[in-house]
Amino acid sequence: MKNYSLFLSRVLLLAGSVAFPHIWHTFAQAECLDDIRKAGVLTAGNALLGARPSLWQEQDGTYRGIDADLLQEITKRLGIPRWQFIITEWTTLIPGLKVGRWDIVLSDQTITEERMFYGHITYSHPYFLLYDRIIVLGNSPFHTVADLKNATLGSVLGTTDSLMAHSLVDKGLAAKVSDFNTFGDPFVALRNGQIDAIVVDQATLKAQKEHFVDLRTLGPPIFYDAKPAWKEAQAKAPYKLGSEGIVVRANCPRLLHEINRAMDSMKQDGTIRTILKRYHVWEELEDNLTQNEQAE
Repeated sequence: MKNYSLFLSRVLLLAGSVAFPHIWHTFAQAECLDDIRKAGVLTAGNALLGARPSLWQEQDGTYRGIDADLLQEITKRLGIPRWQFIITEWTTLIPGLKVGRWDIVLSDQTITEERMFYGHITYSHPYFLLYDRIIVLGNSPFHTVADLKNATLGSVLGTTDSLMAHSLVDKGLAAKVSDFNTFGDPFVALRNGQIDAIVVDQATLKAQKEHFVDLRTLGPPIFYDAKPAWKEAQAKAPYKLGSEGIVVRANCPRLLHEINRAMDSMKQDGTIRTILKRYHVWEELEDNLTQNEQAE
């Protein structure tokens, strides 16, 4: 009888999910945000600890940086008492998100249609636009981009910076790319003569200048270009390529909606601009990160 009752309950549960799919869809939407509010803490995966101006810790353990200020403000506007970073490796950010080790990813991730399609993830509205710079040592024999034809470029594995570096090689502007695991590694390699130049974003360059003072840039800023297979999709996207967003699991649409509401209000009242200015990375282009029509 006990087994029959268990069987019957499972049949009724299955029947209910078929007969009233909208109920289960609504429940799934609510669950992520409700669970976070019940726990009283919003957790964020991050792989940039120590990378100024994004995220670092003071001696007393206090987090500082753009990511910390954003997470603190978003948590407050969502009505959640606490926030917490969970520090991990870059390659585990999305896998960890998808299995629930953290609620969101806030780690300078650029939004792309390809990442959303293959990763089955969603991104918040953008808060910061990255572009790349080509960096050499002050005494480097390279003075123009054209000088790099036989050069080895350094970048960071799995980033849009790396894609840009490989694109420069594909265009015949450099010889090859050496990808590294962290944002500091290419600068060490440059100083040690293992590579000739670095391709990373403007915020990373600013941060590393505190440790490597004898650096200069070649050429103008380089804005990201979509892969050929994704050019059409990126052209229709509501954000400019190179924009950073907060990553949310695809099955948490209500959480994404509330984060977007918070981000939009922070944009409108000048909070995001204030945060970027605090860390000296604000430029006029940061006020306009959308194209076409911004999706709500």
